Amino acid sequence: MPENEKKKEEAQETQQTEGTPETLVAIKAELEEEKKAKAAAEAALATRDTRIAELEASLNVVSQASETAAAELGQAKEAHSKAVTKYLDMARALNSPIPPDVITGGTIDEIDASVAKVKAIADSVKKALEAQAREAKVPAGAPPRGEISLEALSPKEKIAAGLQQGSQR
Repeated sequence: MPENEKKKEEAQETQQTEGTPETLVAIKAELEEEKKAKAAAEAALATRDTRIAELEASLNVVSQASETAAAELGQAKEAHSKAVTKYLDMARALNSPIPPDVITGGTIDEIDASVAKVKAIADSVKKALEAQAREAKVPAGAPPRGEISLEALSPKEKIAAGLQQGSQR
């Protein structure tokens, strides 16, 4: 019997490993589902990889555009600074009677405001000086000549003055 028992055990093992036809069908269906899930996951990964590559390319383009814009902004700021400096020099040259260090500003508007303020001050001072000059008006030329007072003169000076008057007539 030991041989029969061995055969029975082997038969049971083969049945368990081979399985029933229903079990095989279920395993095959499960395997197919897992293959479909794997294919879907691979497709999703491929789509994501493509999208990542697209986004990285877009990022590179935007980064280059940003760098270009930053360089252009720097050039524009430098050109603006030069223009404001030239405008300040021009404003000082056009207002030469005004001391150059009085006209200041970091922008064109500030320079214009400074020039306007300085002109207003200069006009105010000019008007004040004109008013002061009108108040203390002195006739032009030398005062009229009158007769020389002979009382304070010595006899010699009196004779010289008389001779001078006689020669003028």
